[in-house]
Amino acid sequence: MEILPTFFLFFLFIYLVAYFRVFRNWDPKHRAGASSCFISLTHGTPAVFMAIHALTNTQSLAFDSPNSLSHNTVLEFSISYFLLDLLHYIVFLPSETLFILHHLATLYVFFTCRFIVHHGSFSLLVLLILAEVTSFCQNVWTIAGIRRADLPVAGKVFDVLSLPFYAFYTVVRGIIGPFFVYKMGAFYMKDENSIPTWAWVSWMIVIVTAILVSIVWVFDHWIDWFRRRNYQAMKKVS
Repeated sequence: MEILPTFFLFFLFIYLVAYFRVFRNWDPKHRAGASSCFISLTHGTPAVFMAIHALTNTQSLAFDSPNSLSHNTVLEFSISYFLLDLLHYIVFLPSETLFILHHLATLYVFFTCRFIVHHGSFSLLVLLILAEVTSFCQNVWTIAGIRRADLPVAGKVFDVLSLPFYAFYTVVRGIIGPFFVYKMGAFYMKDENSIPTWAWVSWMIVIVTAILVSIVWVFDHWIDWFRRRNYQAMKKVS
C-alpha cells in the first residue's frame, strides 16, 4: 500500500500544474477537462511501457497466474490515476455519469485483483495495454477538439488526427480487444483456475460492457466523421 499514495500524490501534482499553470489562460469551463486529459497523458503511455516491462519479466503468463510485484506496481499506478480522475469528474463534471461509472468499474476490477484476489493481473495488464495504447492520440485529439471552435490550429490538428485515431481505435478496441476478451472468458469458463468465480464473472461483465461501449463510441464518431466529410464535399461542389 505504500506506493499507492505516492502515485496518487504524483497525479494530483500533475493535475494542479496543468490546471494552474499549463492551462491557466483557458476558459474556466475547459480548464478542468484539459487538465484531466493532461493527467491521462502522463498515465496512458507510461502505463503501456510499465505493463509491457512487467509482462516480459514474468515467467508465468497464464490468465490465473499470481500477481508479481511489478504487476502490482502497474495496477497501483493505474488505480491512483483512476481515483484522481474520478474525483475530477465528481467535482467538476458530476453529470458525466458514463465516465464516473466507467472509472468506478475499472477501479473495482483493478482493486480486487490487486488487494483481494492476488491473481489474474496478466489478463488485466494486457487489457490495460490495449486500452491505453491509443491514449496519447486520443488525448491530443480531445484537447484539440476542446479548442477547435476558437483556435484554427486546434481545428486543423483535430481534423488531421480524426481519421488515423478512429482507425487505430477501431482495430485495437473493436478487433484485438474482443478477441483477447473471448480467449480470457473461454479460459475462465473451461478450466479450473485460481480466480474465484465471483471475481472472474464480475470482471468479465465489466470488461465486456466496456468493450461494447467503446465500439458504440467509435461507431458514433465514424458516423460523425463521414457526415462532416460529405458536408465538406457538398460545400466544394456548390
